[in-house]
Amino acid sequence: MENNSRRKFISNTLTATVAVAVGAPLILNASPASAATGNTIFNIAEPFKFTQVPLPFKYADLEPNIDALTNEIHYTKHHTAYIKNVNDAIIAEKIPYTTEKEFFANASKLSAKARNNAGGAWNHNFFWESLKAPGTTGPDGKLKDALTSAFGSVDKFKEEFGKAALGRFGSGWAWLVNDGGKLKIGSTANQDNPWFDNSELKGIPFLGLDVWEHAYYLKYQNKRADYVANFWNVVNWENVAKRLG
Repeated sequence: MENNSRRKFISNTLTATVAVAVGAPLILNASPASAATGNTIFNIAEPFKFTQVPLPFKYADLEPNIDALTNEIHYTKHHTAYIKNVNDAIIAEKIPYTTEKEFFANASKLSAKARNNAGGAWNHNFFWESLKAPGTTGPDGKLKDALTSAFGSVDKFKEEFGKAALGRFGSGWAWLVNDGGKLKIGSTANQDNPWFDNSELKGIPFLGLDVWEHAYYLKYQNKRADYVANFWNVVNWENVAKRLG
């Protein structure tokens, strides 16, 4: 009876999170600006744009699991380029969407430039906020219960997540998502994410791992499995738990 009650509680908790919007405001809408013409003031909405979150750790903080140079290049070159390119596309293509949820709900209608760079912008913001310096003890509380209920144990969850990360051919991401109240593991190609209307994996992301080679190649070369194994040493479980609600 106790196990049944716990499963029911976890299921209800996960179902409730489906109503949450895209999550933390990783993509910010510009507030309206005022412009005066004669004696009349008009409200002019600035273009919707993506912003890059401040890196929540120093480049070297994740060592030896992820090296400082990789973090610096990843953040200042790759991620910054995604931000610039998608914002350029929004202006050039006059993309009309005004919220992050609307933007991703129409991903299939976007140009390749807008879609790919939008995913890269959001995914990396999400990724940085999923990481912290080594020393984490692993998930606990409701998050641990939810992972155990869904996958049998935390270790089993890590094993299945690792399979998704290693099984993604070429570039992409591995994800833990809440799909209608059920925790699922899967992966997406390139810079797609589970919010995209045309994503092969659907759900609210709780955790994501970048398995593009630029995320690990300086340190690990072709050894993606080692990178995935060491990822668990730098997961910010507190932020993952906050996403659970």
